[in-house]
Amino acid sequence: MNDSLPSQPYDGPSEDERTSRPAIHDELTPRQIVAELDTYVVAQDAAKKAVAIALRNRWRRQQVADDLRDEIMPNNIIMIGPTGVGKTEIARRLARLAGAPFIKVEASKFTEVGYVGRDVESMVRDLADIAVNMVRTEREDDVQEMAEERVEERLLDLLLPATDEKPKAPSGFVVSPRGDAVDQRPGEEKEEEERREERRQRTREKLRALLRDGKLESKEIEIEVTQSSLPVVEFPGMEGMDYNVTEMLQDMLPKRSKRRAVTVSEARRVLLSDELDKLIDMDDVVNEALDRVEQMGIIFLDEIDKIAMERGGVGGPDVSRGGVQRDLLPIVEGSNVQTKYGMVRTDHILFIAAGAFHTAKPADLIPELQGRFPIRVELSPLNEKDFVRILTEPKNALLTQYRALIETEGASLEFKDAGVAEIARIAADVNQRMENIGARRLHTVLTTLLEDIMFDLPELGTDRIAVDEALVRERLAKVVKDEDLRRYIL
Repeated sequence: MNDSLPSQPYDGPSEDERTSRPAIHDELTPRQIVAELDTYVVAQDAAKKAVAIALRNRWRRQQVADDLRDEIMPNNIIMIGPTGVGKTEIARRLARLAGAPFIKVEASKFTEVGYVGRDVESMVRDLADIAVNMVRTEREDDVQEMAEERVEERLLDLLLPATDEKPKAPSGFVVSPRGDAVDQRPGEEKEEEERREERRQRTREKLRALLRDGKLESKEIEIEVTQSSLPVVEFPGMEGMDYNVTEMLQDMLPKRSKRRAVTVSEARRVLLSDELDKLIDMDDVVNEALDRVEQMGIIFLDEIDKIAMERGGVGGPDVSRGGVQRDLLPIVEGSNVQTKYGMVRTDHILFIAAGAFHTAKPADLIPELQGRFPIRVELSPLNEKDFVRILTEPKNALLTQYRALIETEGASLEFKDAGVAEIARIAADVNQRMENIGARRLHTVLTTLLEDIMFDLPELGTDRIAVDEALVRERLAKVVKDEDLRRYIL
């Protein structure tokens, strides 16, 4: 290893940098949060307003005096609306905007055979995993440049290993009365050693230039890699547990290493991972991650209507649904959940529940759980005008995505206004005649419309493709008219 490399571990970002990172939303007012959400989600103003207030309240709670701060509970939200109207997207975009750990879980999965709600704590453990990965990625970005410099030096050491050009001569150093090492070797010997060092340094710099130009990527070198001596083991009946027995045993047993011949490009990947592990303090990462989970975590409980039960219902699936609700209650109320990183308090995690509530209603939830979701927001079904906006306005609009895909082949795709309106009309019409799946219908309509174009695109060259009303009707007329085809294709 080159002596010029820093030997001390990286201390990480300053305290100001750490506190500023998760507080992305601190400077955003509720009105600004809604404006940010508007760039990705069309309509649903009431839901955007509710989540914007909930997000801003988190910052407000941090400004309150310590003795009152822990008493302020988050305003959990229930979103009521049919599928495909933007419930999940609003919650996901809110989490990204806040830089907060976010997880989406289906409440109905806890009703599966063998679970019966007993493992609802797994969502908190999964959220902790997501937070640790999020913080580690941020720390990796902080030290990426330093790690790459270290990897470059290690690669140069491997490409140009140290060699002795002649047998070592007897030492020419003596210690002076003051304790200093005095070089008493002949002048010729010192000059020869300096020349050898200069030649080696020139060769090293030439290799560095070739390495940076990517001309040595396919060259093979030998590196030492650490091998896992134990296979991954899963014990029957313990699939839901997060305590990985294999990881624990691997930490206890000595590491085995072996030398492998790999290309420079592969060696760079292995060495970079090794250097990042050395530079990042995982204890600090875990501490910050758990703090983010407790103070900023967002859990999106989808399909909560599937665990609602009719009042007075006894036996059958209602027993399972009631058990799931009772197991969810302490987590939503606030409790301590054991994770492999330590205890996590759920008191200030924001829970956003969502469901269509076609056959059930929020009042069918047990009263205690209802009380923990004080804010209820209804999302309206999407109509034809909303579909036109969804196709054109968001940053990640479907039409923008298809244009980008087609431009990779050198062609261009233009959607006429009349063509966009016809796509929206057909999607809305199919939703009315069949199952209403909201904006997801646009995916199926566009996929069917552009299927032949996407297939023939490599042979079409750099032509300009225009999608107008006539083309839309021509491509989709047969599918829309034929009831059987529409059922399976759209």
